[in-house]
Amino acid sequence: MTDLSGFPIDKKWPAQHPDRIQLYSLPTPNGVKVSIMLEETGLPYEPHLVDFGSNDQNSPAFHSLNPNNKIPAIIDPAGPGGKPLPLFESGAILIYLAEKTGRFMPKDAAGRYHTIQWLMFQMGGIGPMFGQLGFFNKFAGKDYEDKRPRDRYVAESKRLLGVLEERLAQQAWLVSNEYSIADIATFPWVRNLIGFYEAGELVGIANFPNVVRALEAFVARPAVVRGLTIPGRG
Repeated sequence: MTDLSGFPIDKKWPAQHPDRIQLYSLPTPNGVKVSIMLEETGLPYEPHLVDFGSNDQNSPAFHSLNPNNKIPAIIDPAGPGGKPLPLFESGAILIYLAEKTGRFMPKDAAGRYHTIQWLMFQMGGIGPMFGQLGFFNKFAGKDYEDKRPRDRYVAESKRLLGVLEERLAQQAWLVSNEYSIADIATFPWVRNLIGFYEAGELVGIANFPNVVRALEAFVARPAVVRGLTIPGRG
């Protein structure tokens, strides 16, 4: 049996199944990227809740796995060369799991790089901009009298949705007609923008029918339905 006791994080979140991938996460748009990918691929895994309410992400145990103190992170006990692999950053984890399983990433080099480019588009644009809009629309930022910061992120979010709309008018999913890790990364954020952040009307989501169509197809996938609630709160 694999021994993960050499990882400090295992003391705070002991692995009951150390031969499975260990997922340390929370059901946020970034967190569910990995739980959805694990559900889609069928890889055995064990989820651990990193509770922001208890400041778990800043604990020494979690910091030992991710020095940036952000979820998600994993340990794969069967990493390259058969050795345990700790990994953080959701985009890096998606690429790793796609290559480990040979799924949701094209086999040809050009298709692989096209997938990575759309994944980076989400990481560098969709996530940060939608997240800022959420702050100014729903959280503490909503109380600012000056609405220029909010409106800046509204405008940029609309622009990014326009990029998605143009792409999705040509095909079913972002890279091609085949579902990929680019979609797994992107659509939790679109869902959050118009759901949890309550910004659908603000960005005029009805003006992006192909984005809505793809989002509906995404959330109808059984693996997505399961992954959106993992890790649970017990």
